Amino acid sequence: MGLDVKRLTGWHAWRRFVLLLLLAGVGLQLYFLARVFMLRYVDPGSTAFERSQITQLLHNEQSLRWRQEWMPASRINTSLSRAVIASEDDVFASHDGVQWQAIEKAWQRNEKAQSRSTTNGKAPKVVGGSTITQQLAKNLFLSGERNFLRKGQELLITLALESCLSKQRILEIYLNHVEWGKGVFGAEAAARHYFSKPAAQLSAWESARLAVMLPRPKYFEKLPQSPYLMDRSQVILGRMGAAVLP
Repeated sequence: MGLDVKRLTGWHAWRRFVLLLLLAGVGLQLYFLARVFMLRYVDPGSTAFERSQITQLLHNEQSLRWRQEWMPASRINTSLSRAVIASEDDVFASHDGVQWQAIEKAWQRNEKAQSRSTTNGKAPKVVGGSTITQQLAKNLFLSGERNFLRKGQELLITLALESCLSKQRILEIYLNHVEWGKGVFGAEAAARHYFSKPAAQLSAWESARLAVMLPRPKYFEKLPQSPYLMDRSQVILGRMGAAVLP
């Protein structure tokens, strides 16, 4: 009898723990949903990624070189929007936030890279299949960790962004907070840092060059005359005319 009571007590305790865990998970999703909904009306002052970069700069360099200034979409040259879409997410205007085929292909490429790394001893180059909306979801709220739990949360936030915000708003927030170098965030800061002009005055070629930097902005900041950067910019420049704006 005593053993049955212990089992029953243990079962109830386990049920309470699972219930609390589920409630915590639901509460977290409602928190993210509320914050995403507020983005319809409020321009975000900073992102989780930006705050982590501020911390790193202060810790590593004991100083803060920081450039970020919000600009409404009307004051960002549309050539930059076209270049970023052509380079980062060519079907941005039509997808629901996630390109499942791209994720599958990226997963396969990463598996092959991992296999090669075990034979040659080199670290694998990880590639992603993230859309602009997924990148924004990650930068706004999440850490830079790579695991299934964080990826699942990224997907949920991505769907919330697509449900609550227009494509134009998603792109506007993305362009204002994406990293373009060490302590350089957003289109206005990037335009002034690299070309000494406001984002509204960027040329088509300058826009293409900025877009090509996005996968590795800190790397290309150190190599502004990289042959790859120049060649790829020409490719993106040729694709910009076909880029569909939301």
